[in-house]
Parts: sequence; C-alpha cells; structure tokens
Amino acid sequence: MNDRLKKLKTDSTSFWNSRTKSQKGAMIGTLVGVIAIAAIITYFTTRTTMVPLFTELSARETGEIAEVLSSQGITYEIAPGGTNILVPEDQVDSVKVSLAAQGYPETGGISTTFFTENAGFGMTDNEFNVIKHAALETELENLIKKIDGVKDANVMISIPEQGVFINPNAANQSASAAVVLNTEPGHQFSDEQIKTLYNLVAKSVPNLSTDNITISNQYSEYYDLESATSGSGSVDSVEGQMNVKKTIERDLQRQVQNMLGTLMGQDKVVVSVTTDIDFKKENREERLVKPVDEENMEGIEISAHRITETYSGMSGATGPTEMGDPTDNATGYQEVTSGDGDYERVEETINNDVNRINRVIQESPYKIRDIGIQVMVEPPVPDDPTSLSDTVVQDVEQILATIVRTSIDKEAAGDLTDEDIANKIVVSVQPFYGNDVELIEETPIIPWWIWVAGGILVAAIILLLVYILRSKKRKEQEEELEVIQQQEELFVDDINEEKETESTLRRKQLEKMAKEKPEDFAKLLRTWITED
Repeated sequence: MNDRLKKLKTDSTSFWNSRTKSQKGAMIGTLVGVIAIAAIITYFTTRTTMVPLFTELSARETGEIAEVLSSQGITYEIAPGGTNILVPEDQVDSVKVSLAAQGYPETGGISTTFFTENAGFGMTDNEFNVIKHAALETELENLIKKIDGVKDANVMISIPEQGVFINPNAANQSASAAVVLNTEPGHQFSDEQIKTLYNLVAKSVPNLSTDNITISNQYSEYYDLESATSGSGSVDSVEGQMNVKKTIERDLQRQVQNMLGTLMGQDKVVVSVTTDIDFKKENREERLVKPVDEENMEGIEISAHRITETYSGMSGATGPTEMGDPTDNATGYQEVTSGDGDYERVEETINNDVNRINRVIQESPYKIRDIGIQVMVEPPVPDDPTSLSDTVVQDVEQILATIVRTSIDKEAAGDLTDEDIANKIVVSVQPFYGNDVELIEETPIIPWWIWVAGGILVAAIILLLVYILRSKKRKEQEEELEVIQQQEELFVDDINEEKETESTLRRKQLEKMAKEKPEDFAKLLRTWITED
C-alpha cells in the first residue's frame, strides 16, 4: 500500500514538474472556476426565500411572536424597524394558521367575540357598557381597514349617556365620532370612498349624523363630505370641466383617427381636436297657449249658447238704438224707427278651449360651442406631396365637416354656413420626418449574479479550451521528439568516416611512409621486430 502511495506521489510530482507555468496556471484557474460555479449554483438552489408573515406590528407583538417561533424551532427574521416578521416561504401558511390558533397577532382591541367567550352574570352595567363601546370601535376599525388604501384606522366614538330621569337637554345631545386613518403612501381617496367612510361610521353608531363625523389621515389632511358629495370632478368645479373637455376632445380624436387611419394607415395620419365648451346651466319654465287649429287660429268648441228673437207688427216696434260691440258674440238688434215692420235678435255665445302647454326645461350641463380639427396626412410618396390626390383631400374635408356640423350645438353656435365649417377644419399634407426616429426598446433587467455566474462560466470555458489546445500541442511536440529519438537510434555511422584519434593518426603516417619511403618503412619494421 505504501509503495502504491509513493508511486502515486512520485507520478503526480513528476507530472506537475513536467508542466509549464502557463499549463499550471490554466489548471489552477479551471479548478477555481469550477469550484466558484459549483458554489454559486449551490447557494441559489439551496438558499431560503423569506417572505413577510405579519406586517405593521407593534414592538411588543413582534417580540411575543418571535418568542413563539423560537420555541417551535422555526427560522425567522425581523425586518429593520421591528414591525415585520419574515419566515421561509414554504412555511408561511402553516405558521400563520398555527399562530392564529394561539391568538396572534393581538390587535389590542376588544371585538364582539368577547361577549360570546366571557359573558357572565357577574358583569356590572358599567363594565358591560365599556366593553360594548370598545367592541363597537374595534369592529368599526376592522370595517374601515377593508377599504382600499387604508393600512390602519383609529376610531373614537362619543355617545351621550342616557340617565334614568328625563333630561331636558338630551335632545340637544347627539353622538359624535373622530376617525384617524393611516393611509398608504401616495394614495388618493376617490369621492365614492370618502362617502363610503362617512356612511360606514354614521350607520354603525345610533343617532350619529354625518355632520358630527370627522375623518382625517396621519398627515392631518381632512376629508370633507361636502366636497365629495358635490364632487371635485363634477361639472361645477374647474377640474370637472377640464375633464369633460378632455373627454370630448379625446373621443372625437379617436373617432377621426380610427376613420382616417383605416383609409390611409394609422401611421399616415395625425389628428388634433380642440373644443370650446359652454358650461352654463339653465333651468326655465314655459307656459304656452296655442290654438288647436293654428291655420284658422281656432280652438275646440266645448259649449255654445244661442238666443234668437223675431217680431212682426204695427208701429211702435223699435229695436235697440245702438249696435252691439263687434267683439261680442251677439249680432245685435236691427233698428226699426217707425211704421209697420219687424225685427230679429240673434245672440250666440261659444266657449272655445285652447292648448295650454307647461314645460319645465333643464338644459344640459355643457354644450359644444365650437370645434377645431387639425389633421396632418402623409402622402403615399413622402417626398412628393402631389402623390395624394385632391379628391382624397376633399373627401377628408367632407368627413371632418360632417363631424363638426353634427357635434356643435345648434342653439349655442347658431346657423353655420359651409364657409364657417370650412374655417374650423385644417388638412395638411406633408411628410412625417418623425417616423424615421428609431424607437429604443426597453431591455429587461438581468440580475447581477447572473452576469457574475456567466462571466465565471465563460472564463472557465476559455481556460479549459486553452488547456486542451496546449495539451494537444504539447502532445504533438512529444510525439515529434519520440520520432526523432527513434530515428537517431536507428542511424548507422559510415564505415569510411573514422574518428580522429592518436592510433588512427599513427596508422595514417605509417601508410604514407610506406607509400613514399618504402626503404625507411622497411628499416622501421625491422627495428620493431628486433625490439620485440
């Protein structure tokens, strides 16, 4: 076993020492990158997401709930400020139910459940009245909290005491209420919400009128019921009139934009509408009397009384000395002054009835006195305004003239001529250079940790690629060295090539002497033989 460990250590040491500095750096960087990526992935996959369990608690309630959670072994966090408690997301529902069964969080008030849990015969009238009063305030606070925008509410109700004996001043005493709201930042109550708040308080307390209710928020801003009833957005206020004006202009603009956009393209038309609104209100009563037959100016005959008298005889018969009033319904008498004769009197009384019309008229709260419509149209060929024919422009003007004629109030504007309507319309044909501006698309925000993890991953991949390339190149170099070494081992020296040693030099000198001076060479040989 020790031999194996020693061999493994020796091989590892030799392998590490055989690496270059760049290869060692690449290996270390790759190892560090892999460890960092593994740590980041482990952190984000195993971390616990904390979510709020209760918010806006008092310091006392926060401490009590934290103590309960600690005793149950539940992990929790207290947010800065000490009013919010956070628990793991997967445990929030079960923990909330468990704490609710134990009576947490405590609101500090007395609800109507107190009577069902603690009612008994030993309670005095004063104690009962105090608890009843506190329960009424608590229940009213809970009702108000359900309205959107209200985080918390404090209600103080003052109810006059009713004694055993009749109090002559009791009629002048009435209940009153004061409400302080803790609203969400930046929330603005609508008129309907303000009226709802007043009605909730007034209908919850006996003999409490809205005049004796005061409602304000934590910033001492007072909510007035009269302003909510009349409506800050009603036509009687400046804000309401501006809203009506904007609504009318917006509706007309959309109508024209959709119509012309369908004809020419939505990006080829720009519409602007301005109006003049008359907000005067008029209430009048008309009592009209008209004949039934307006052509003959006659009414309906409902009753008639006719008297006819005739007389024939000798002298002495005389008629009236004067004719009747021409306006009367009688024909008068025929006058006979003397002699024989006769007279005739015809009297006719007719009662006619006419149409009596009583009208109580209330004018609309606003009338459109004037309209101005400005339309810009881009021609089919933007650089050539003449590419849009005059016929199309005339059709557009005719469409706008019809809209203006039917929208303006006839009584407020009077009779409008074609020239007057044409002066209220402007159609401009020109290219839209603003359409060439490229819109910048909003790019989604990527969390910083994704960039960090991505950067580390890219760096690790680059280092790994560099290490692989260098290892491949190193392997090729080693293979080339091995081939060269094998070739050197197989290489055989030339027999004609000898190394220059002392023996070879002497041999060459003797060969040269034998060729050039054979006699001397023979003498030398004899000498060597004799010496031997």
